[in-house]
Amino acid sequence: MTAPSTDQISALRDEIDACDAEIIALVQRRLEISREIGSLRASTGGTRLSLSREAEVLNRFRLALGPDGAALGMMLLRQGRGRL
Repeated sequence: MTAPSTDQISALRDEIDACDAEIIALVQRRLEISREIGSLRASTGGTRLSLSREAEVLNRFRLALGPDGAALGMMLLRQGRGRL
């Protein structure tokens, strides 16, 4: 088995950097949407949070990514809530 070349590693790291940029952009968009939902719910007299919805999100992340996915989902939920 031959050792990976520096060029190969560099190219793969560039791909990771591109993925990271997409993930960051998606998280920022998700946070905007989540905050808008919270504002709309509050403006109509509802609660800002829907615990049943949060459970659905966490379950989706857990099923797709395992325990670490649930932790990632929780981090996204916390960021989207803003100050409680």
